[in-house]
Amino acid sequence: MKRNRKVKILATLGPASSDEQMIQKLHEAGADLFRINMSHASHDVMRTLVQRIRAVEARCGRPIGILGDLQGPKLRVGKFAEGKVDLKVGQTFTLDNNDVPGDNTRVYLPHPEILEAVKPGHRLLIDDGKLHLKAEKTDGKSIVTTVVAGTKISDRKGVSLPDTLLAVGVLTDKDRADLDAVLATGEFDWVALSFVQRPEDLAEVRKIARGRVGLMSKIEKPQALDRIDEIIELSDALMVARGDLGVEMPLESVPGLQKQLTRACRRAGKPVVVATQMLESMISAPVPTRAEVSDVATAVFEGADAVMLSAESASGEYPVEAVSTMASIASNVERDPHYSSIIYAQRTPPEATGADAISLAAHQIAETLRLSAIVCYTSSGTTGLRAARERPQVPIIALSPIVQTARRLSVVWGLHCVVTEDATDLDDMVNRACRIVASEGFGKPGERIIISAGVPLGTPGATNMLRIAYIGSDGMSGV
Repeated sequence: MKRNRKVKILATLGPASSDEQMIQKLHEAGADLFRINMSHASHDVMRTLVQRIRAVEARCGRPIGILGDLQGPKLRVGKFAEGKVDLKVGQTFTLDNNDVPGDNTRVYLPHPEILEAVKPGHRLLIDDGKLHLKAEKTDGKSIVTTVVAGTKISDRKGVSLPDTLLAVGVLTDKDRADLDAVLATGEFDWVALSFVQRPEDLAEVRKIARGRVGLMSKIEKPQALDRIDEIIELSDALMVARGDLGVEMPLESVPGLQKQLTRACRRAGKPVVVATQMLESMISAPVPTRAEVSDVATAVFEGADAVMLSAESASGEYPVEAVSTMASIASNVERDPHYSSIIYAQRTPPEATGADAISLAAHQIAETLRLSAIVCYTSSGTTGLRAARERPQVPIIALSPIVQTARRLSVVWGLHCVVTEDATDLDDMVNRACRIVASEGFGKPGERIIISAGVPLGTPGATNMLRIAYIGSDGMSGV
């Protein structure tokens, strides 16, 4: 299945898209990998979805990535005697450790780490920012606040802390159980970590995962931005989770941050996913708003590796239409006459490594000679990532003998992944590349391709060779 676009689509599965037939429709409409949200999926549901995705993969003959999204620490207030209360701007309101129903003067906060960490002057945002409180006095057991904006609060509403660094990791007991279940399947390619604040948050997850899945850090806390370079370095990928980020930071700052994070990931050669409310209106409407189309287009123009659908594909009324609409937007942007110049202007110099130098050379040769495709042999996935970092306009075909590598690379910009055996010698390497390019529809007899690989063959991380080859009339090398 040949995609005529570089950016990838990550679709969330849910009640509207959980049966096998619908998963196949979503894949055919353009979904390159699927997200299972562990906030809502039980372990049994998760395992069933994985089986269905792999059944679709087997029928379609294309590697499909699976992302498990861990819930992370959910911070919520307790309950009220009457379910909800009305407050007044300027009044005093207290959050404390007293486990009794709240009223219009106080409420229970079942998170001692918040009571201990919040300092006078810090903001507390309740219910996605609808209620804004400012801390006036704290003693480790209670937080006395002033109501700055908003007048309503009800049972179990979420708490956001834009000014407070919590001394708590990203994994809750539920997350550990979910992570164990995800890893036990042996079928997940990525795990997304919610509410990452610091690079140390990744340590426990790395220790548990032991390289079995890629780690995708969700950037949704302002504190993460203070150490973003370290977080990118220790992550395998990033997700710009604009929903929570927009609650804890001024909304008008989020578009600029999205651009900064996208470019930082490209410099590092790490995939970046732009997520949240991209086609929100399509939850209940068959077409998006003009602003949503522009939003998706902006992410594509910026060179994001993937764009994500959440409720649109998980619980919306038009999941297939949402995926096909996103695919159509991306394809049209990539055909825009200004697209290539914008993408090229964002590129950064290659790092001083053999893989980067080879990838740069392959890019330049392919575009100078108008070659049909760049083919890279990649076992670990590193060569594929470095090739994608260059953002060439010609297709990149990533050949790997390891199906897990091909699945993990399904989130990466521009990579068309094919699982194939390792080449036995140089002739086999060239012939195999030509045959696959022709059979996958990226080149025709008489056209040329460029191949990057490592010698000795089959040695991970040893990319050190480029070869230009003609596609012969039989699909093999004409040279």
